[in-house]
Amino acid sequence: VFRLRGKGSAKPILFLAHLDVVEARREDWTVDPFKLTERDGWFYGRGTTDIKDEAADLVTNLIRLKRERYVPERDIIVALTDDEEGGDDNGAQWLLANRPEWIAADYAINLDAGGAQMQNGRRLRNPVQTSEKIYATYLFEVTGPGGHSSLPERTNTIYSLARGLDRLSEYAFPVRLTETTRGFFDRLGAQIGGETGHDLQAIAAGRADSAAIERVSQTPVYNSSMRNTCVATMLQAGHAENALPQRAQATIQCRLLPDESPAAIRDTLARVAGDTAIKVTILGQPEGAPESPVNPQVMTAVEEATHALWPDVIVLPVMDAWASDAVRFRRAGMPTYGVSGMFYDIDDVRAHGRDERVLVEAFYQGVEFTYRLMKGLAGSH
Repeated sequence: VFRLRGKGSAKPILFLAHLDVVEARREDWTVDPFKLTERDGWFYGRGTTDIKDEAADLVTNLIRLKRERYVPERDIIVALTDDEEGGDDNGAQWLLANRPEWIAADYAINLDAGGAQMQNGRRLRNPVQTSEKIYATYLFEVTGPGGHSSLPERTNTIYSLARGLDRLSEYAFPVRLTETTRGFFDRLGAQIGGETGHDLQAIAAGRADSAAIERVSQTPVYNSSMRNTCVATMLQAGHAENALPQRAQATIQCRLLPDESPAAIRDTLARVAGDTAIKVTILGQPEGAPESPVNPQVMTAVEEATHALWPDVIVLPVMDAWASDAVRFRRAGMPTYGVSGMFYDIDDVRAHGRDERVLVEAFYQGVEFTYRLMKGLAGSH
């Protein structure tokens, strides 16, 4: 945890990034995943987009501000944590539980959320994340007596589970927007234009017909922004090829709207499965957090820093479908906003994947963006 002392005219601002990354296997990559490689205008390596690039960004700017003898109106705090990617000793959680005074702030800026977007080389959007969906996992399970495979019965745990999964595949949760997703669809629709843009704005205004909703639902990122989603991700059944299956299980991974009840979704899944033989349970304890209110000061500072570098890029609120440490800070009562000025190609997302990379130009521009954002939020004196 680092602190650049200010004049104390207002409460501090906390900037967040995590240092850990997901695993990578050398044989899967064209370069060494754990050695930074510059090639053809790109930086390659595990963490170049998630999110060692942003950790380097924050440290670089703290050094720059210190060398400039910059004294902000309020303290700037930077926390670099570990185990965000699923470890057993999450650093953000530890700070909140054991050293809350180190990170006490008016609000947090989480560089592991949002994400500036480009397509075909054109910079399009710089979203501000105000919320994220709840990560919730459920188990579908069917059990039976089993028996010899030469004497099959009409009931079969695998068949029962398969029929329930088929019914789930046909189900779509109702459309339900939040303040954030309503603003997201409206601003995005205005930028895109055409039929898709009209559909997005109609959904934002609550006047879309079923045909418009169906068209928008075909794009996964739009679909996940306007409803809960649940999908089967793992299957396990039987214990021997010559025995009737005594057990069949399916893991159902859901991303729920911020104010959703995981227990209510369990009941919905049981109803959709349509068979009392299918037992539906929640795995673990899903953690959700309320949506942070759209903060005019944050939005204005992001817009000013964005337009100084990329005049045509729009800034809009967004609800992320994936998870970050932001949920921990929101649950603790600290408004948190996900902002990243490092652009990624929406058609070539490699975070957690093979040959993860960031454009060299995008990295250095992103560092400059964060410098401007820090000064815009903390006061430039």
